[in-house]
Amino acid sequence: MMSDPVLVEVVRGGFVESRHRGAVVVCDARGRVILALGDGDRPVFPRSATKPIQALQLIESGAADAMGLSAAELALSQASHNGEPMHVGRVSAWLDRMGLGTEDLICGAHWSSHDATARAMARDGGAPSRAHNNCSGKHCGFLATARHLGEAITGYGDRDHPVQRRWRDALSELGDHPLDDAPEGIDGCGIPVIAMPLRSLALAFARIADPSRETAARRDAMARLSRAVWSAPEMIAGTGRLCSTIARQAKGRVLAKVGAEGVYAAALPGLGLGVALKVEDGAVRAAETALLATLARLGVFDAADLDALAPWSRRGITSWAGAEVGVIRPSDAFG
Repeated sequence: MMSDPVLVEVVRGGFVESRHRGAVVVCDARGRVILALGDGDRPVFPRSATKPIQALQLIESGAADAMGLSAAELALSQASHNGEPMHVGRVSAWLDRMGLGTEDLICGAHWSSHDATARAMARDGGAPSRAHNNCSGKHCGFLATARHLGEAITGYGDRDHPVQRRWRDALSELGDHPLDDAPEGIDGCGIPVIAMPLRSLALAFARIADPSRETAARRDAMARLSRAVWSAPEMIAGTGRLCSTIARQAKGRVLAKVGAEGVYAAALPGLGLGVALKVEDGAVRAAETALLATLARLGVFDAADLDALAPWSRRGITSWAGAEVGVIRPSDAFG
């Protein structure tokens, strides 16, 4: 097995205190590898990085047009959101328009990951609902598609339900990798998660960046979903989140999507490239830094972008008194 290189270092007092190993693949829509660090052929669970692909059926089925979904709702269907009021309110309203409630979501409830929102909820004696779950927008998309096509609402998270089969087929097609016999698990929100090589995930995102080989219907769905994120960047993640900051700062140039356990994927329309990375130990802090180092190496960002993204690209480590005592930085693997 190939040993993955150190992608990110944690430095304190000039001493490297911790190291995060991982793999990165960048390729074009034909599958030609532009950059590879580490083992891009080892299967990984992409987790929530596949949400832009899971949401394709919402448009391809006609459900989005039938419901008159807004750009904000289309962005929310791809989101790993903070559970802020702007997210929870839209999820609740979307469910209400379908004649459904939060009890129809199988994703479970968790507290808002936005500190101020969680504190306000606790102070007011509130409790989280399933709408607060970071995946609730994706689940609304599944429910909307099933309802539009006359499919069962109950059991929509089961492996063999049509909404699960459709996104699995789309991921297999875009990544040019069969998934029927791939290792499977259950994601945190209750739906199947399927392992695939990092190289195949990069290829799928390259085909979002350059959909010229796709059907007209799929090209339209990909374009609409990307535009939705760029027009409503706060919906894809939320306040203080990297995915939203990239969508706002690099509008039209980068569609980036985080996945749990140190996964990131991105489509770069101007370059026609897809990016996928996995940090071995699952650290989000390292995945964010590695993603920005990869995009910087590809020349995607200008000086203004780099300034806006500095809190993630070289993240300062502070003491409890607020003094900077270290930094999380890309390793020399990025050149």
